[in-house]
This record gives sequence, structure tokens and C-alpha cells, in this order.
Amino acid sequence: MKESLTAGLETTARIDIDAARTIDFMGDDGRVYATPELVRDIEMTCRDLLLEHLDPGEDSVGTRVEIDHVGATLMGMWVEISVTVSAVNGRAVSFDVTARDAIEEVARGKHNRFVVDVAKTAERLKGKAAKAGL
Repeated sequence: MKESLTAGLETTARIDIDAARTIDFMGDDGRVYATPELVRDIEMTCRDLLLEHLDPGEDSVGTRVEIDHVGATLMGMWVEISVTVSAVNGRAVSFDVTARDAIEEVARGKHNRFVVDVAKTAERLKGKAAKAGL
């Protein structure tokens, strides 16, 4: 990790809400941003910010998500996801998260990620796969 990874770093990602990001079980008139897609977009926004401050061979994995999904965003709208690093504790990084569309707040919460060495993680996962018979 680079010394540039500090509390206070922030970024915003603007995401277009297409059919793949919406629920389909309420019919076409009820196609809104799905919570699992919101969580994925939050994770990717945080990861993208971290990648700017990691060394080659490092990446991050999500370890905790605490999100209140408070507003429905219709298919065809956009959402801006804003993330701010709230704490860096060794390899553990915490984020404050907000999301809003053109009309209202969509979500707020927290997300935690852990910086990993990609090669070491791959070896650990191979060991687990062997124990699982995979």
C-alpha cells in the first residue's frame, strides 16, 4: 500500500441504471435499481478508489457492507455513488457511502475492505480448494 492511502480520500461514480441493474419481479413498470446491484456498485467504487493507492500485486476484498437502501431509482435514471475513506487500520480500510439519483437520496451506509496480496491469496485459496476436494 502506498502512503497516499489515508482517511479523507473520496470519489464519486455515476452509474446508468439499465435493465441488468434492476429487479424484474414487479413487471416493467416496477423496474428499479436492485439492492444487490447497488451493493456491487458500491463495492466497485470503493475498490476503484483503493486501486489508485495500492502497490502492484495488491487488490482488495470486501469484508462488510452496511447499507440502507432508502430510495427507488427507475430504470433509465442515473445514480451517483460517493465514497469517502473514513479509516485506514493496517490493511483494513473503512468507507462512508452515500448514493443519490437526480431526485433524492438512494442509499447511505458503510463498507469495509481488506487489502490483500493477490499471489498469496491465490495460494491460500488453492489450499482451501484442495481440502474441499475441488
